[in-house]
Amino acid sequence: MISDTCIGGVAEAAACAEKFRKEGVGVSLTVTPCWCYGSETMDMDPAIPKAVWGFNGTERPGAVYLAAVLAGHTQKGLPAFGIYGRDVQDAGDTSIPADVQEKILRFCRAGLAVASMRGQSYLAMGGVSMGIAGSIVDQAFFEKYLGMRVETIDMTEFLRRIDHEIYDTEEYERALAWVRDHCHEGKDYNTPETTRSRTQLDHEWEISVKMALIARDLMIGNPRLTAKGYAEEGQGHNAICAGFQGQRQWTDYRPNGDFLEAILTTSFDWNGRRTPFMVATENDCLNGVSMLFGHLLTNTAQIFADVRTYWSPDAVKRVTGYELEGVAKDGILHLINSGPAALDGTGQQTRDGKPVMKPFWEISEEEVKACLDATTWHPSITEYFPGGGWSTRYLTKGGMPVTMCRLNLVAGLGPALQIAEGWSIDLPENVHNILDERTNPTWPTTWFAPRLTGQGAFRDTYTVMNNWGANHGSISYGHIGADLISLASMLRIPVYMHNVSEEQIFRPSSWNAFGTQAPEAADFRACETYGPPTAHSTKREKSTT
Repeated sequence: MISDTCIGGVAEAAACAEKFRKEGVGVSLTVTPCWCYGSETMDMDPAIPKAVWGFNGTERPGAVYLAAVLAGHTQKGLPAFGIYGRDVQDAGDTSIPADVQEKILRFCRAGLAVASMRGQSYLAMGGVSMGIAGSIVDQAFFEKYLGMRVETIDMTEFLRRIDHEIYDTEEYERALAWVRDHCHEGKDYNTPETTRSRTQLDHEWEISVKMALIARDLMIGNPRLTAKGYAEEGQGHNAICAGFQGQRQWTDYRPNGDFLEAILTTSFDWNGRRTPFMVATENDCLNGVSMLFGHLLTNTAQIFADVRTYWSPDAVKRVTGYELEGVAKDGILHLINSGPAALDGTGQQTRDGKPVMKPFWEISEEEVKACLDATTWHPSITEYFPGGGWSTRYLTKGGMPVTMCRLNLVAGLGPALQIAEGWSIDLPENVHNILDERTNPTWPTTWFAPRLTGQGAFRDTYTVMNNWGANHGSISYGHIGADLISLASMLRIPVYMHNVSEEQIFRPSSWNAFGTQAPEAADFRACETYGPPTAHSTKREKSTT
């Protein structure tokens, strides 16, 4: 959306604001080559992330307006991102320099993520799983910081919908047939005493597929349910993100949620390629939000994983005889989930011959098949999951640039974000097998080497593991740490651990006033000063640009 006129005074500013309000604009970018009256023309909507690009030229003072209006935003407590090109351009130059492009795109990616969350829901399917703090859903956090609401259901709703066939029975038959054709079964690691019968395993597949359909319908609704006479169920919970408790009340009794979580978070299913759903294992809503951040910034699936083990070079050599090398020479982290992970995480999608994770619309049918063929499904360990179920197993291809992040809630501080950029790692097959079989081999594995800086939490790989704030992490394709930092600043969430270079950090210009020598400390002071972004915001039902 573009203003109908240039904005040179308060009347035109008000007309633009009204147009944007009616159209549901959720992100605002002001572009100017010249001077106008800053406090009369600036965007005053506290709910909208805002940026200003002031043209760097000598003929007209776009940079002067930029400085003036940013001062106005800072003085009024409405933080805005300042965009100023490094090199002087001629007045008639309509090109956008590379450094300006990078900042505009970073701002827009983060701003659209903020706008996309607002007015949506987190759906807690169940309650607290095994005492995990991340599954203690803090509704105030979602409301104040993300502009979302929290919806909760008891897991008995799954039983009701299974028993009364409150799902699309035609789709169920099609989905079950697809699963039998494409979900390859692997080794049963149960002991002879705990091995379940073939009849029981087939029944567990049937229940698992129904659970996946039901979880999706709970999130976004399904008009087929309305047509069956279930109008309320057909509406869903308007959920952009969800979590399934599972353990242990459900999994001691019924098949686990591994299939529903794995297939929903993947970029394809029996209906073909589609946008992945963000569904957190063990109802860890904070890791669910971390997944949501990564997904909204990249449009790709996210890997949910336990941050399970730091393997030092000495430990790897002692156990396997292999000496770690390259980016892994200082040690690796074993990211292995006690549950599912998106099948995109196999790394079987490619671009220019290299493994990647793509937006769903770029994934080919051959890549879908490759992801499925690289994944095996194993009967869950009976003593761990008495109710049965199926668990995914795959190994992430090495060589992918990835970013692991985690949102934590800290008493007395509030939310805080951790970020670790690095790479997925290939190990020799025998080395992987030795290390992998020391834990439950029915879960997907990603070997991760963070990029080290030699300082702080990133002085070595052990310190990264030792400073990680929770048992889970969300892994996104690409080095997106700078985008996450920009997004966090819009949400007033400080970042207390990252390995992003200082020149890539892009926050609102008012952050400079809180200190330029120690950006991390300034981030904490600015977030504390401004507080949650929805504190003074009006509700906006529609967020688009």
